[in-house]
Amino acid sequence: MAGASQADPYRMRRLAMVEVQLRARGIRDERVLAAMAQVPRHLFVPPEHHDDAYGDFPLPIGEGQTISQPYVVAAMLEALALRPEDVVLEIGTGSGYQTALLAELAREVYSIERQPRLAMRAEEALLRLGYTNVHVRVGDGTLGWPEAAPFEAIIVAAAAPQVPPSLFDQLREGARMIVPVGSTFAQELQLIRKQSGGTFVTHLDGCRFVPLIGREGFSGS
Repeated sequence: MAGASQADPYRMRRLAMVEVQLRARGIRDERVLAAMAQVPRHLFVPPEHHDDAYGDFPLPIGEGQTISQPYVVAAMLEALALRPEDVVLEIGTGSGYQTALLAELAREVYSIERQPRLAMRAEEALLRLGYTNVHVRVGDGTLGWPEAAPFEAIIVAAAAPQVPPSLFDQLREGARMIVPVGSTFAQELQLIRKQSGGTFVTHLDGCRFVPLIGREGFSGS
């Protein structure tokens, strides 16, 4: 699908990121590794941060938001175990980088962003790179995208005080969701599976994300 051109000056940095930060630290899903070797992360951060785009740390993207460090993104995607035929909901488009990775891994991606400027910039970047299987809109991510449900997978890129009920309801039976759950200061990644209508939780690593603002998340302006 979309990706970097042959003249991409950051290609070697991206490949080094995959080998040193991801594979060497235990990421084993070859589809995730291939997607992260393909998608030009530097094109999803402000120009002044291009040279830092492949470092093992988050970066500011404006509107008080950040792009997560590559390892965290890879770990979340690996936990979701996406299949090429999946339809995925992303909560928190942000820069659009994770959206592009989802577009490489799944059939169709629906992504919701609370900040209009971020949504606009992300959509422009995704279109420039040729992604046609992505839908972005501005709204309250905690309420999901009911008219496009049910989803095979949901990925939440902000911390929730608990699993938003609306998102769980929009999972297909047997589907999974990954979401950081906790306070605004510290959270735990949780992999949620919907089985026989019930919730089955796998507790993953500790993490630190910006808060998920919305009706079923944290309150905020």
